[in-house]
Amino acid sequence: MTTYIVLANWTDQGIRNIKESPSRLDAAKKALTDMSGAMRAFYLCMGDCDMVLVIEAPDDAVAARFALQVGQLGNVRTRTLKAFPEAAYREIIASLA
Repeated sequence: MTTYIVLANWTDQGIRNIKESPSRLDAAKKALTDMSGAMRAFYLCMGDCDMVLVIEAPDDAVAARFALQVGQLGNVRTRTLKAFPEAAYREIIASLA
């Protein structure tokens, strides 16, 4: 499974309906599970991002579909980063000429 970091910010609609946010998070977790992925961590943040999610997905297409499915509901905007674990990082650096 590939790890992705999802940076999310509430839209005007999402912040207006903030009390529904926990149930939306539960629905997002289920949607990702239904796509054979998993949400490994969720953080409410202060600063540039309202939320940070650490997810795993079998491939980039599933991660993209998850982000689009969540985004089309209109409550959050997301930016997704593909993450490489330390072992992969070391392998990539070691392969440099």
